[in-house]
Amino acid sequence: MASWGFLTNHARVLLCIAHDPGARLRDIAARLGITERTAYGIVTDLAEAGYVVKDKDGRRNRYQVQAHLPLPDPTGRERTVGEVLALLAGPDQPGTGIAPARLTGSPRDQRPLLCVDTPL
Repeated sequence: MASWGFLTNHARVLLCIAHDPGARLRDIAARLGITERTAYGIVTDLAEAGYVVKDKDGRRNRYQVQAHLPLPDPTGRERTVGEVLALLAGPDQPGTGIAPARLTGSPRDQRPLLCVDTPL
């Protein structure tokens, strides 16, 4: 049986950074079972897209997730990075700086993000 998951490596790296903004690429790679080179490429992708800001802290980088940005979601459901991280990591996790997601709009738009509509 093939091994697979619901989250892309980009989402997993973003969760890892949200959990530990001071994580080294080596640590991220080890936690996720990917190579350092892959972790570097993903962090670079996230930084170039504006979802992560890298700040130098001595010889290391510290990362800051831009939780207010919308997801690149072709369905147009306009959710933010912070809302998804709060859903996946849990609100107010130590070190994440992620507050509980606030939903706006009509009650129909306030369904859980990963909900699948099924007829009753």
